[in-house]
Amino acid sequence: MQSVDHWLAELGSAAPAPGGGAAAAMTAAIAAGLVEMVAHLTTGRARYAQYEPDTARILVRAGQLRAEAVGLIERDASAFRELMATYGIDKADPGRAAAIRAATVAAAEPPLAIAALAAEVAELAAELPGRSNRTVLSDVAVAASTAAAAIESAAINVEINLSALPEPDRAPLATELAAATDHLGPARELAARLRAELSS
Repeated sequence: MQSVDHWLAELGSAAPAPGGGAAAAMTAAIAAGLVEMVAHLTTGRARYAQYEPDTARILVRAGQLRAEAVGLIERDASAFRELMATYGIDKADPGRAAAIRAATVAAAEPPLAIAALAAEVAELAAELPGRSNRTVLSDVAVAASTAAAAIESAAINVEINLSALPEPDRAPLATELAAATDHLGPARELAARLRAELSS
């Protein structure tokens, strides 16, 4: 992947992609990285030895999710570019409507995957309090808050695409999205609880 500075410059440019979906993927990657960091700073420490199986598992999975989220940054941008290309098809072409419909479904898939990924990151973050190094508990709170932001940001991008689809295409995608957005409340509650605990 290109440098963060270069990617952010591209995000802020006049180009339509990367855009909000790619930003959601980057946010999910950051959340996963924070979970991974907390697990790294917990595993191998005698004080938390009884939780080693859990933190070791979280460490590995968070790293996998971080890598997957980075891959979704380009997948989202690519799907959006392909969708935009279909709008350039001659309006007289009888296959134009079907091409746009297929590309719209395809464009909904990366942000849907981002939302599901961020929901899993939120679940991992929820496992850490009480099992992880307390000195980085604030990072668990930030991970939960950031995962929630990634879920919501990805959901916005899915919903934009769903609004352009007929019901038969929309229903299964909406069901998948609902499963991810169900994690929004718990992730926000975890962040708020830890924030209150750390500031008291």
